[in-house]
Amino acid sequence: MNTLPDLPCYLNGEYTTLPNAKISVMDRGFIFGDGIYEVVPVYAGRLFRFDHHMARLERSLKECRIPNPHSRAGWAGIIGSLVTRYAASQGIKAEETDQLIYLQITRGVALRDHVMPADITPTVFVMTNIMKPVPADQRSQGVACVTADDFRWEKAHIKSTSLLGAVFARQISFDAGAMETVMFRDGWLSEAAACNVWIVKDGRVIGTPKDNLVLEGIRYGLIEEICRAQGIPFSLRRISRAEVLGADEVLLTSATKEVLAVTRLDGQPVGTGRPGPVYARLYEGYQQAKAAA
Repeated sequence: MNTLPDLPCYLNGEYTTLPNAKISVMDRGFIFGDGIYEVVPVYAGRLFRFDHHMARLERSLKECRIPNPHSRAGWAGIIGSLVTRYAASQGIKAEETDQLIYLQITRGVALRDHVMPADITPTVFVMTNIMKPVPADQRSQGVACVTADDFRWEKAHIKSTSLLGAVFARQISFDAGAMETVMFRDGWLSEAAACNVWIVKDGRVIGTPKDNLVLEGIRYGLIEEICRAQGIPFSLRRISRAEVLGADEVLLTSATKEVLAVTRLDGQPVGTGRPGPVYARLYEGYQQAKAAA
């Protein structure tokens, strides 16, 4: 039997632990996947790019017509309390921990009906756990990925809890012994199951446009900032499958992977088959941004 760890969490105004957190079976997040989520990294007890995460949360809630149950200050207070509670549960200080905060807002509890009900109270759930760093061998050697058609819906820019498409996509790579599934829609790069995807060609970092076919990762802005600071050419545009397969470097970015080199794609080496020089500069810039947060 898979038992939940006794970790602190927040549910609808109360702090509790994961085994004791309970919601109604009629919650629309449970019935329909009708909700929004966000993931906020915490480094040395400090929230990383918190306002950027809140801005994306606010955009997703607005598009789904779910009222935001807290101000940014309110969210910061809840998250800060959980960071402290988690550290205390481990017998250490908050500043000695790197954590990953998961927060979720569903539309709330109502009898099952596809129509969005009015005047119901959103369900708010927040949890935290230790952030597991990318293993050293993956940092030094890069990771393998596979490709697949993007079979998901056309509102990928909403950070929705309806993630069955992403689950299927990630399972494709897991079954192949790979880190991620790099997806294409009509022959053009979209994203991976849980990461944004970048290519490097002739020293230029290239990402996909910010549209409804990709979730705009918080690292979009961060990668652009690092490139600007280091004088690395940067652009966003449509990227063909042939360009990805012929790239000098392919990179993944996410809250958990930060920036990570892809060195094999569909069993073939990417570039030299080793993490490239642009990756190294971006990773170093990322660490500097963390230290300055």
